[in-house]
Amino acid sequence: MHTFNTLTEFHKFCALPKPEHPLISLIDYGKVDYQTIENQITWMQNFYSIGLKRDIQAKVRYGQQEYDFDEGLLSFIGPRQVLQFEMLPTEKKPSGWLLLIHPDFLWNTPLAKTIKNYEFFGYAINEALFLSEKEEKTIVDVLLNIQQEYKSNIDKFSQNIIVAQLELLLNYAERYYQRQFLTRKINNHEILVRLENLLDTYFNNEEAIDKGIPSVQFVAQSLHVSTSYLSSLLKVLTGLSTQQHIHEKLIEKAKEKLSTTQLSVSEIAHILGFEHSQSFSKLFKNKTQQSPLAFRASFN
Repeated sequence: MHTFNTLTEFHKFCALPKPEHPLISLIDYGKVDYQTIENQITWMQNFYSIGLKRDIQAKVRYGQQEYDFDEGLLSFIGPRQVLQFEMLPTEKKPSGWLLLIHPDFLWNTPLAKTIKNYEFFGYAINEALFLSEKEEKTIVDVLLNIQQEYKSNIDKFSQNIIVAQLELLLNYAERYYQRQFLTRKINNHEILVRLENLLDTYFNNEEAIDKGIPSVQFVAQSLHVSTSYLSSLLKVLTGLSTQQHIHEKLIEKAKEKLSTTQLSVSEIAHILGFEHSQSFSKLFKNKTQQSPLAFRASFN
């Protein structure tokens, strides 16, 4: 696996001249020529990258997900994340832009902390952002503004101006992701159905007895999406987090068992994956404003 600690190292690997600024660089993706004979390339980078790419004939593995793409999309990769390319034979020439930002560039700016709030840096590549032509032009204009600024004579205003442009780009991306969640409703609703089926199967098969309450990580992996993407998606569509969906299903199954069986509260808690019945009773009362026994008594 290749490890890139600096932008200069990555430029060299791509057969590009040294970056004009050591901590931020916009690369014309059509000029990239990876300096390796390997058909499959794996690397870890210690900087942020934002890629707007088109006609990339490759299989990409990122975040444990695989994705084939040959159309325009915007993807985000954070530091210390592993990316794997399997290059495919093609006569098409790739195009697009790749913006590299070393964390040191953000030092002593508000974005150094707030960049971690942009969840799409944790998304898998198959959760990349698909752009309309108008959106793509907006993003490219911001990228070129950043390039123009760092190519100019650096002065005490340069960093703030570039950081402001970066924040603008990230805010546009956040807006477009929200649009994507809403406009791709067929796929998104399919995930909701799969989530419902997953939790039903888990509790109906009493898997919780051995495995415990399903975690957010388990649910996301089972649905083949990242935890941050699933959380953002569910928040937009339902207003509930993944954890809240799990708890809603827990309460639904608990009500079912309290009203249709003679199992004790401790037995129900055990079946639903709780180590201690007190924890189950506390969650149930918090969600329903009734204790499990009071709920059961209402059916008698």
